[in-house]
Amino acid sequence: MALADVETCEVNEIHADKVAKINRQMPDEDELYDLAELFKVFGDSTRIRILFALFEEDICVCDLAETLGMTQSAVSHQLKILKQAKLVSSRRDGRQVIYYLSDDHVRTIIEMGKEHIEE
Repeated sequence: MALADVETCEVNEIHADKVAKINRQMPDEDELYDLAELFKVFGDSTRIRILFALFEEDICVCDLAETLGMTQSAVSHQLKILKQAKLVSSRRDGRQVIYYLSDDHVRTIIEMGKEHIEE
């Protein structure tokens, strides 16, 4: 989108009440940074595919790699990122590690994003 495609005001008039209200509600910089970092995690289609797989089933890396047609190493790398973002968790089951969604917020975020792009 070119700058010319963005409409702007014809006059420069500041509405101090609106500016003050927004500034009072604005999260602090640390929280904004953390939120931006979380959304970066969703910026990779492989990680989105992993999350969709985990919507259906708690699963080990071996089965997840097979499902996605990827190497276990590649899947493990993406799972590490998802785990650091607290989107997935894991538990040991004998000699396997089973991955699952950390909570229902993950599903909600993805479903809302999907709804948004389908409108």
